[in-house]
Amino acid sequence: MQNPTLLQFFHWYYPDGSKLWPEVADHAAWLSEIGITMAWLPPCYKGGSGGYSVGYDSYDLFDLGEFDQKGGVATKYGDKAQLLAATEALRSHNVGVLLDVVLNHKMGADEKEAISVNRVNPDNRDEIYEEVVECEAWTKFTFPARAGEYSKFVWDHKCFSGVDHIENPDENGVFKIINDYTAEGWNDQVDNELGNFDYLMGANIDFRNNAVREELKYWARWVMEQVPSCTGFRLDAVKHIPAWFYKEWIEHIQEVAEEPMFIVAEYWSFETEKLQEYVHQVEGKTMLFDAPLHMNFHQASTAGSAYDMSQIFANSLVVADPWHAVTIVANHDTQPLQSLEAPVEAWFKPLAYALILLREQGVPTIFYPDLFGASYEDEGGDGEKYKIEMPVIPELEGLIRARQQYGWGVQTDYFDHPNCVAFSRSGTETQPGCVVIMSNGDAGEKSVPMGEGFAGKVWRDHLGNREETITADEHGTAVFVCNGGSVSVWVVAE
Repeated sequence: MQNPTLLQFFHWYYPDGSKLWPEVADHAAWLSEIGITMAWLPPCYKGGSGGYSVGYDSYDLFDLGEFDQKGGVATKYGDKAQLLAATEALRSHNVGVLLDVVLNHKMGADEKEAISVNRVNPDNRDEIYEEVVECEAWTKFTFPARAGEYSKFVWDHKCFSGVDHIENPDENGVFKIINDYTAEGWNDQVDNELGNFDYLMGANIDFRNNAVREELKYWARWVMEQVPSCTGFRLDAVKHIPAWFYKEWIEHIQEVAEEPMFIVAEYWSFETEKLQEYVHQVEGKTMLFDAPLHMNFHQASTAGSAYDMSQIFANSLVVADPWHAVTIVANHDTQPLQSLEAPVEAWFKPLAYALILLREQGVPTIFYPDLFGASYEDEGGDGEKYKIEMPVIPELEGLIRARQQYGWGVQTDYFDHPNCVAFSRSGTETQPGCVVIMSNGDAGEKSVPMGEGFAGKVWRDHLGNREETITADEHGTAVFVCNGGSVSVWVVAE
C-alpha cells in the first residue's frame, strides 16, 4: 500500500439513530477519490447501553445489530445489513476496513453470580487485601435473545479477574475476583501505572483462562467471515491487556486471513519507551498510535509562537520507530469533554496534518470532525454544560489529496528555526514532490535547494494560502514562503 492514509470515521458524540453506516456507504467513493485508503469504523457489535452505546462498553461481540438485545436490534450506528452495505461500499472503492476491537472488558451482564473477591487499593492495584468478601456481582453473560446462535459460550466469573461493583454488601471500588486463574493477582505484561493497570472497568476479562482465549480467536475468525470486507483491526486499550495475549491473537488472525491484516493498537502513553517496549513484547506484530506526537501538537497549539517548532517531533514514536507509528492529530478520546481531553486548537491543525500527511514516516490518521465538522453538548468535569463546535479544517481535503499527488521521494528537513520550519520531498521519476513550509509565529521563508532538475521551475501553493508563484534559480534553489500561523505546500505549476 503506497502512501496509506487512515480515516477515523466517527467521533464520541456522533448522533444516535442508525445514521453512521449509511453515511459511510454514501461517502465511500469520495473518500477513495481524495486519497483515503483505510477507514477505521467504531465497534460494530452491541454495547451494554444498546442503541446509545459508542461501542466501548462491550456486551455481545456476536451481535452486529442483528438481535433484539439491550433495548433494540440496531447498534447506535445501524443494523447488520447496513454495516455490511457500508463495508462493501468501502471495499468496492478500494478503501480498506478496520474494525474496532474491545476485548479488555464486558459490561451489561445478564445475571448476577455469588462470588468471592478481595478488595484492592485503587491507587496501587498490587496492594490486594487478604480479607475474602462473599458477595454478588454482575458477571454472567448468557445473551438470551441470541439463544446460542453463532456461539454457545457463556461468560461467568471464571472468565474475569475483577469488577468495580459488588452487591450484598453493596460497594464500588476495585475488586479482584477469586477463581482458578487469579491466585497470583493481576496479569503481567500490562502497563505499570497504578502499580498494575490490568483492571480498567466493568468485568475485566482474564486471558489466563484458555477457554476465553480460544473464544476470542474464534470470534476473530467469525467476524472476518461475517464482514468479508474487513482488512484489519484497531485494538482498544492494549495497555490493560497482557501483551502475550495479543501476540498470540494477532498471529492467529494473520495465519487464517486471506490477506495480511493491517493492525494498529491504542497504547495511550506519552512515554515513547513504553510504546517501544510493547512493540518488542508483541514482536512487532502491531503498529501503535503515536500519543507522544499528539501531545506535542496539543502543546504547540496552545503555546502559539512560544513553542519551539524545531522540536515538534521530539520524543515521538514516529522518530524512534517509524515502521510501527500511526500518527494522529486527534481522536474520540482527546476531543473536548472526553476522558483524555487534549484538543489541538483549530489554527494549528493544518500545520499538524501537513506534518503527518506529507512526510515519509508513519501512517497518518484523519479524525472525522476535522473533515466533516462536529457539534455537540455535554457536561464537563466541573458539572457545567458546554456546547462544542469542531469546525471543518478548510485545508484538510487539499492536504489529503497532496499526500497522494505530491508526497513522494526523498525527504529533507529544515527544522532550523523555533518558529518557521520546512521539509522537501524530491519526487520520483513518475511522481512529483513538494516543499512544505509552516510558521507558528510571523510569516516565514526558507531557501530550499531542490537540485538542478528543478532549475527555472515555477512553484505554486497547492493550498492557496499564498497567491504568488515562485521561480527557482538556475541551480534549482528557491526561497519559499508562508503566512504567519499557517502552512503552504509548494508544488511545481503545471
